[in-house]
Amino acid sequence: MSTALRHTALDALHRSLGATMTDFAGWDMPLRYGSERDEHNAVRTRAGLFDLSHMGEITVTGPQAAALLDYALVGNIGTVGTGRARYTMICREDGGILDDLIVYRLGDTEYMVVANADNAQIVLDAITERADGFDAEVRDDRDAYALIAVQGPESPGILKSVTDAGLDGLKYYAGLPGTVAGVPALIARTGYTGEDGFELFVEPRHAEGLWRALTGAGEAAGLVPCGLACRDTLRLEAGMPLYGHELTTALTPFDAGLGRVVKFEKTSNDGRFVGREALATAAKRAETAPPRRLVGLIAEGRRVPRAGYEVVAGGRVIGEVTSGAPSPTLGRPIAIAYVDAAHAAPGTEGVGVDIRGTHEPYEVVALPFYRRRK
Repeated sequence: MSTALRHTALDALHRSLGATMTDFAGWDMPLRYGSERDEHNAVRTRAGLFDLSHMGEITVTGPQAAALLDYALVGNIGTVGTGRARYTMICREDGGILDDLIVYRLGDTEYMVVANADNAQIVLDAITERADGFDAEVRDDRDAYALIAVQGPESPGILKSVTDAGLDGLKYYAGLPGTVAGVPALIARTGYTGEDGFELFVEPRHAEGLWRALTGAGEAAGLVPCGLACRDTLRLEAGMPLYGHELTTALTPFDAGLGRVVKFEKTSNDGRFVGREALATAAKRAETAPPRRLVGLIAEGRRVPRAGYEVVAGGRVIGEVTSGAPSPTLGRPIAIAYVDAAHAAPGTEGVGVDIRGTHEPYEVVALPFYRRRK
């Protein structure tokens, strides 16, 4: 029995702009408005405007909110300063990744956890279950927020023209409350494109007015509306993992090359957190017997690799592509893949991708493919 798609507060506006809509994690979302290549290039050189209201916000409050999150997540959330944010993960007891997250500390005893749309209910259920015994409240705030992102080198100037918030002092992975185009918002300097940019959390009733105000403010700077298609190629060039591709429950953070997010040194709860024992074992295994490593692959030809394609060398399978697409910035197809450690060094020769029976040659490179100029 099919379930009706959910719609963001900007649904009618997207349709009025001629967006091609798609089902993404149960939401009807804009895939593109015109050319996804043009949208991609606009974010790299000017600015793009995204509706990200499908993301899942979970608020955790109370005297033991930090202790709960230290126990439920792998990061050291208790050390996050008020107004700052941290990238982290939530894992199963066996160390498998349930989701990657951003946690914002909004006040002394208030935090907002932002989960991927696909996993929002899973994350909510897991944190709620793990809250037993803690003096903290876990609240589902997915319907309380619309999320609009403005990304690209022109984004600071665009946003400054419609807010009196102190953006110059707002660091990367930090947020502050402010007013944007007359609308109360949490302004976060975060994003998923590899560019400077901001994510604006507002009440859904304010979303359309804010979108129109940002569109007007950004017109002279070349800002364009952008869909999920270019968001994916942007994050791919920036080497940012996508849950369900680079991250899954079959992998620990150490398997994904992201062991740095696991903080064994945290002292709250006597150092206990969900998955600690399994993750300690995974950390030792990664030191003594490195698992497959996440690398970048750049095509020598024009054929595009896709998730699930085998990576080959010397007549045998050495890995698997997790994400692949044409790169508008590099002008060639690129991919992220897990490969055996012996073939993971940049410049390794003889590596290819099996694309429908043909072993297409690829260059092994370090991630990311693209790094913005500071």
